[in-house]
Amino acid sequence: MSLLSVISRSRVRAFQARRMPFARLLSTLPNTHIFRALQNHDPDSLAVIHSVSERSFTYGSLIGDVVRARDDLERKAAKAQGSLAGERVAFLAENSYDYVVTMLAIFASDAIALPLSPAFPTGELKYILDNSQAKMLLATEKYADKAMEVLREGLEHEPIFNVRNKLQGTSGDSVVLKDLEQPSMGGMMLYTSGTTNRPKGVLIPQSALAAQASSLLEAWKYSPSDRLLHLLPLHHIHGVVNAIVAPIIAGSSIEFMYPFNPEQVWKRLGAPFLPTPSKSPITFLTAVPTVYNRLMTTFPSLDPTLQKASKEGISPSNLRLNISGSAALPTPTKTKWTSLSKGNILLERFGMTEVGMAISCGLDNADRVDGSVGWPLPGVEARLVDTETGKVIPETSSAEGEIQLRGDTIFSEYWGNEDATREAFVDGWFCTGDVASRRVVEGAGSGRSGEWARGGMYFIQGRKSVDIIKTGAEKVSALEVERELLSLPQVVEAAVVGLPSEQWGQKVAAVVVLSDDAAVSGKSGRSWGPMDMRRALKNCLASYKIPQEMKVLDAIPRNAMGKVNKKALIKEVFDV
Repeated sequence: MSLLSVISRSRVRAFQARRMPFARLLSTLPNTHIFRALQNHDPDSLAVIHSVSERSFTYGSLIGDVVRARDDLERKAAKAQGSLAGERVAFLAENSYDYVVTMLAIFASDAIALPLSPAFPTGELKYILDNSQAKMLLATEKYADKAMEVLREGLEHEPIFNVRNKLQGTSGDSVVLKDLEQPSMGGMMLYTSGTTNRPKGVLIPQSALAAQASSLLEAWKYSPSDRLLHLLPLHHIHGVVNAIVAPIIAGSSIEFMYPFNPEQVWKRLGAPFLPTPSKSPITFLTAVPTVYNRLMTTFPSLDPTLQKASKEGISPSNLRLNISGSAALPTPTKTKWTSLSKGNILLERFGMTEVGMAISCGLDNADRVDGSVGWPLPGVEARLVDTETGKVIPETSSAEGEIQLRGDTIFSEYWGNEDATREAFVDGWFCTGDVASRRVVEGAGSGRSGEWARGGMYFIQGRKSVDIIKTGAEKVSALEVERELLSLPQVVEAAVVGLPSEQWGQKVAAVVVLSDDAAVSGKSGRSWGPMDMRRALKNCLASYKIPQEMKVLDAIPRNAMGKVNKKALIKEVFDV
């Protein structure tokens, strides 16, 4: 039986007749995609594990705690003379079982889950709470003081505040599914990273979350035998949908290890393969390029025994899928990981807050082409549109254009911002603002990864507004230049931007962080400089693509999402 199959009415009646004489209480959960899947899982199978403490929770415990947490939320809402359906419920919680229960309890109330980042400053949290007009603010004991600090700042719309005690993971009473009395008003609201303007609240209905998860289950083949190592923050789409919603619907186990510590990650990956083995192998790892870089930088310092065990842990026979996303993956990073892991090739994909994951390379190694993010995922329609004329680019053309998307996975609106919502769509297609090229790659796209993985593959060129630099009569992809810079041993981090130029319209400039060896090198003690950069790039980039200016920083500023605000960077570093 499919994990997503609907429980028939007769099956529910049989379940009630069988269990009612022995049950103390018959609880209900909404008959939605997520809860149908949870109801079908083996209640004794592991749902969530805390890697450090080794506390573990089954799917049976998860369902019981979700019911109790949902009932608690609705009691508090009732006291305030209101329903939670369609309301925003904000929450501050650590990466843990408590987070998962809280999120699902909000879904079960047909409310809109609004996860907040504990790393955000008080002013940013206040902005999100005011903008979303959250009806309720939940916090775990760990973040109670943080929540109180935000409330003391004063909000335009004061939410109900509640501190949740740590959940113990006790099994629940009998639970059956009940149809909603009205169309679902629930879902999730995530805020954009704010790289171009103030963050916007992206409203993702439960139906879109279900479609996103179904798409990933078909493409990436999550299963109950998977154990996913969760290293990601939980206030954006990557950490929430890819690494919680999708695996929970599949019945996989999620093992939380956050904040990221490379030495601890290596110990966990290698644990099952040490002379005295412990823990189960990790089969699924999804992370950002920075994580993979730090892991490989740390690896040489590990004990030889742990090195051997860790290499076995990330080999294709044990780690069945390793995914890189949220930023461009430099070729050297991909190559080094493949070598270290004895042949595991990182799978690249393209997604964003508004659409979840939209484009992905395939599970077959031949369908993981360097520099490409693959094909539109199942259930997703994609097209390229000329950024100057607005005309749709034929699939046979190699021209670059803006990616536009359509399908059930797309968000519904920017909260309280009708103008931004209207501007984001053209004839029902969502305009991503990302520019890409599309071409057929020999040896890839034969259907081995699925019928969805056929035809031209997408190659991201960058954001339409800041990553496409127009210099003279040429267009330069900032991401392409960044990839080449990051392939140089002297460069640790890089951001490429366009600066105003009277002669060329724009000129290419680079902001870099140098390796320790490059910062001071040679007999003269001279550091690696702009001319060294230009010489190193001249054999791999056309002359107009090579940065004319280079600034060296100790670190490139990033926002709370780990992304570079290039407009702010230009102003701060180049003072223009």
